[in-house]
Amino acid sequence: MQHATLVVMAAGMGSRYGGNKQVDGVGPHGEILMNYGIYDAARAGFDKVVFVIKPEIRDLIHRLAGDALETLHTPDGRKVEFCYAEQTFDSVPDFYHIPKERTKPFGTTQAVLCTREFIHEPFCVINADDYYGADAYRTIYEELQRLPERGAATMVGYLLKNTVTKYGTVSRGVCRAQDGYLADIHETLKIRLREDGTIFDEDSGALLEPDTVVSMNFWGFMPSIFDELARYFETFLRRDARENVKAECLLPNMVGALLREGRLSVSVLQSKDRWFGMTYHEDRARVASELQTLHEAGVYPEKLR
Repeated sequence: MQHATLVVMAAGMGSRYGGNKQVDGVGPHGEILMNYGIYDAARAGFDKVVFVIKPEIRDLIHRLAGDALETLHTPDGRKVEFCYAEQTFDSVPDFYHIPKERTKPFGTTQAVLCTREFIHEPFCVINADDYYGADAYRTIYEELQRLPERGAATMVGYLLKNTVTKYGTVSRGVCRAQDGYLADIHETLKIRLREDGTIFDEDSGALLEPDTVVSMNFWGFMPSIFDELARYFETFLRRDARENVKAECLLPNMVGALLREGRLSVSVLQSKDRWFGMTYHEDRARVASELQTLHEAGVYPEKLR
């Protein structure tokens, strides 16, 4: 098995959830949700984990994830390495002066850029508060071994109807796929599920097809993507972040820009497993129930180690 890294984006503010959902012990024995992704990734062959975190929760993530899974190995016996990358206001080029009104970092593109010093091998990116399923990690690990060094990436797609919540709006990278490859993607920030089961974009008022493929930020990249990330992030800082102190530089928009420029092709993978996650605190009970069922079915051992 070849080396591959898992990047866990755990620096979000959790504003809709009402707290740090990254460290909410939702599993039967208080496991945090990201630990299931790390466990599944190790079983698939990923032998390094890089957490993207806020400095103030570093010790907590270290204890609840790094220490809790310190004995984790890949199937061929490699010990999983844990690294910690901090996403802060300081993680920006020198030319940019941060407005005093800015209250949070610059989004998921910046988050992945913060891991650059730790990664020299194929890697995948996940959200800390999403459950993707073991099959998704096996699928993307295998695809990463086939990608060329430059100009290619991959993603695991999920159906929109399986990723919405009745408790409020969600943000999703709405995709258009063609012949197994991503043709276009746009981050849609306010998707709502109506009581009648229809799904619509609050910003545009447009109805969305339930079977639309969406990105849940489960991306697979080669290390060469860091040059593209840096270029795109610099453009964002010079253009968007000067005018809007709340602007975020998001991975789906970066990928979409590279697609339109012809600089990247992205294969779209499917998983047999179901996604679930915690956007709102009301989602917690369902997630806890799903995890309990998976343990009882033997998908996971009594305790993750």
